[in-house]
Amino acid sequence: MKIGAPKEIFEGEARVAMTPESALQLQKLGYDCVIETGAGAAAGLSDAAYQAAGVEVVHSAAALWQAVDVVAKVREPSTAEAGQLRRGQTLISFFWPAQNEEMLELCKERGANVIAMDMVPRISRAQKMDALSSMANIAGYRAVIEAGNNFGRFFTGQVTAAGKVPPAKVLVVGAGVAGLAAIGTATSLGAITYAFDVRPEVAEQIESMGAEFVFLDFEDTQDGAATGGYAAPSSPEFREKQLEKFRELAPDMDIVITTALIPGRPAPKLWTEDMVAAMKPGSVIVDLAAEKGGNCDLTVPNKKIVTENGVTVVGYTDFPSRMAAQSSTLYSNNIRHMMADLTPQKDGKVAHNMEDDVIRGATVTYDGEITFPPPPPKVKAIAAAPKKDKPKDLTPEEKRAAEIAAFRAQTRNQVGMLAAGGLLMLLIGAYAPASFMSHFIVFALACFIGFQVIWKVSHSLHTPLMAVTNAISGIVILGALLQIGSGNWLVVILATVSVLIATINIVGGFLVTRRMLAMFQKS
Repeated sequence: MKIGAPKEIFEGEARVAMTPESALQLQKLGYDCVIETGAGAAAGLSDAAYQAAGVEVVHSAAALWQAVDVVAKVREPSTAEAGQLRRGQTLISFFWPAQNEEMLELCKERGANVIAMDMVPRISRAQKMDALSSMANIAGYRAVIEAGNNFGRFFTGQVTAAGKVPPAKVLVVGAGVAGLAAIGTATSLGAITYAFDVRPEVAEQIESMGAEFVFLDFEDTQDGAATGGYAAPSSPEFREKQLEKFRELAPDMDIVITTALIPGRPAPKLWTEDMVAAMKPGSVIVDLAAEKGGNCDLTVPNKKIVTENGVTVVGYTDFPSRMAAQSSTLYSNNIRHMMADLTPQKDGKVAHNMEDDVIRGATVTYDGEITFPPPPPKVKAIAAAPKKDKPKDLTPEEKRAAEIAAFRAQTRNQVGMLAAGGLLMLLIGAYAPASFMSHFIVFALACFIGFQVIWKVSHSLHTPLMAVTNAISGIVILGALLQIGSGNWLVVILATVSVLIATINIVGGFLVTRRMLAMFQKS
């Protein structure tokens, strides 16, 4: 069978669904590869590069659609392109089936099998085919670059001889793949970054990237695990609370990047006109949801506008195409992995297994039938963090009672240990000679005092290893001090040497610990 990638006819689209590298991998699956002439030119890929990889170059789109069994595209097909499909032919592309009912009907009538790359379920096994994430990653990165291009100051704060420059404050609305990419880029550029998402389980991801999670105190937040990893529509009460929080943040933000999209629905309006009016002159809004209507009230798709109060609103819809070489590489890899799942035998023949969760989830028409919407994913995309019960705050009376109980328990333990030790001494003294008892008492006192003075020093002051060695050294010092008063000159010399060596060990231990702790302190 043959797989081919036509040249994209959508205006401004520079990506291509097949690169020479991906073609080599597809050939290993048993397919012959075909490309329309000039299809990769906008992404910096020449026809000669394809030919060197063993790809057949055809001179018209009609010839390609007629020759291949599998058509790989980036954008959804136009009516003219869909009209060239034939029964049994497979089309793989972004499709947006919820917004393209007429196209679904047309593909059904043509008998084609359509796999929508935007419908790949977000489960672990399908990550390699998740084209939405691949493109969103690029869009999030590029959004920060575009924001910086339109922002009149540094992202990072600076103190120079010419004056102090405060860091930019960036708010990212939506912490999906695009949002996380934007957070990472903004943070790495030195901005103070804030991020919001309706899914509370992404808070740890946001904070791990150096941003501050904008917490919304609302009980009924959305669990992303139940929606295949995507955000879902929020309740009216949650939306009002959300907009209230954004109005509070708007005057302080320099850059706002909105990424909120809900599969199969227009983009939710999250940044209203009054929020834009509250922003400072020179601020920038980059709306990554512009293609689906935009998250900002003032967004104009494919255009950049400046409001009356000097806020720039960027509504470009071609962020991945602005990095066409990188986008084409990632997207063609997504296509290749999808073809690997469709070709389990690596024999160059498509085996469209509708029992496979990933293939079934992405298939929107099959064998003359519309198969959209797919069943919900069987595996949760995000494991929701278990809710931990907050410890109950104790009243002053309860705290006092707890302290008294702890003191009594500690007293009982110590009195019990002393009593047991005294009885043991009496028992030993009843049978042991007097010379042995004098030395044994010295040893017992040294151990007891050394334990109390050294061992119970908090480990936060020095490492556990140093605590043990210092405790032993303390026992040595106390034992030696008790022997210094001996009448034997040899015992006095040995005790003095013991005190000296043990003291060196204790002092050295604290010095080493101090240097170790200094390694974890900011200079």
